[in-house]
Amino acid sequence: MPRLVMKFGGTSVANVERIRNVAAHVAREVAAGYEVAVVVSAMSGKTNELVAWVKDANPIYDEAEYDAVVASGELVTAGLLAIALQKNGIKARSWQGWQIPILTSDAHGSARIEGIDGARLDAGFQRGEVAVIAGFQGMHQDTGRVTTLGRGGSDTSAVAIAAAIGAERCDIYTDVDGVYTTDPRVVQKARRMERVTFEEMLEMASLGAKVLQVRSVELAMVHRVPTTVRSSFDPPDNARPGTLICDEDDIVEQQIITGIAFSRDEAQITLRRVKDSPGIAAAIFGPLADANINVDMIIQTVSGDQSTTDMTFTVPSADYERARKILDAQSGAIEFGQIEGATDVVKVSAIGVGMRSHAGVAAKAFRALAQKGINIRAITTSEIKFSVLIDAAYTELAVRTLHSLYGLDQA
Repeated sequence: MPRLVMKFGGTSVANVERIRNVAAHVAREVAAGYEVAVVVSAMSGKTNELVAWVKDANPIYDEAEYDAVVASGELVTAGLLAIALQKNGIKARSWQGWQIPILTSDAHGSARIEGIDGARLDAGFQRGEVAVIAGFQGMHQDTGRVTTLGRGGSDTSAVAIAAAIGAERCDIYTDVDGVYTTDPRVVQKARRMERVTFEEMLEMASLGAKVLQVRSVELAMVHRVPTTVRSSFDPPDNARPGTLICDEDDIVEQQIITGIAFSRDEAQITLRRVKDSPGIAAAIFGPLADANINVDMIIQTVSGDQSTTDMTFTVPSADYERARKILDAQSGAIEFGQIEGATDVVKVSAIGVGMRSHAGVAAKAFRALAQKGINIRAITTSEIKFSVLIDAAYTELAVRTLHSLYGLDQA
């Protein structure tokens, strides 16, 4: 029988009534002839509550015990869903991450999956059971301790399990009915896409789209797991197909630009009159890397006499103050004149595999933004995307302009 993994997020299992609704979605797929594994998140708000309890007990907490506490939210959901399925006459058994086991690194709070033994799930399928699995968690093989995968880790759990058991696809159920060309709250004409490539989805997730967690898309791409984004709030007996994330070869007709993403989580730092000498970039970005601060857009402008340079780059806004303190502490080694910064900026990106075979795609956008009076502070490009850093006040105007420019408004 074909196998299917279904993942339900926190809003989908927020209370017992919604868990009953999830059970009806699962029953539909069982009736269609699938062997089903379900991965669930904690009920909406429960993880935040557990984290608050940990910090209240001890602000300087032990990370292993932190994982032991916060992993419990998913256990409750898994047990409740198994009970709801049993009430509907469907054989079901709940599984904790360590019981399968899902083996991970020992980085508590942000562990990475290193392997999954699907033998116990296989045995359950042979008994005709639906496997209801607590997402977001695993076990370190050497210590035997429970680990958690970080925020959004249930998506990662689901895709990894789908790869391990050879599932036909992985369905990610959330509160939206698919992946849109941009945020519908910003552009009313945004459209749900029927299909999008793994590469495009990875770029969109990393550039601000909140539909899927980046690591889950990476896993899906590496293991070639077709993944669908669907709505758990559709009627179980009339659920829409959602958006399929798949190989580029599975998309017959591809637009040049697939979607427009934006991220408000950006801050700009500029170092003026930096001594232009070998190793200066390493001196600037090395300490930031050591502090786990991600640097994104980088622009370097050399002075006329080539003795100094201005260096502009972006960091996550949450790391802005920390990054400035690190650079101030390195001022003697780096030898810069002054440091400037801005937090009222946003990164707007256009993504599409069609850019590979079309010239002038980005230039067209630069002209359109200029005509709207939008100044570009920084630019980065890759094979299938380009990003511009602009003043935050122009976010919606820029997104709408690019969405229309590339024909994404059209049905």
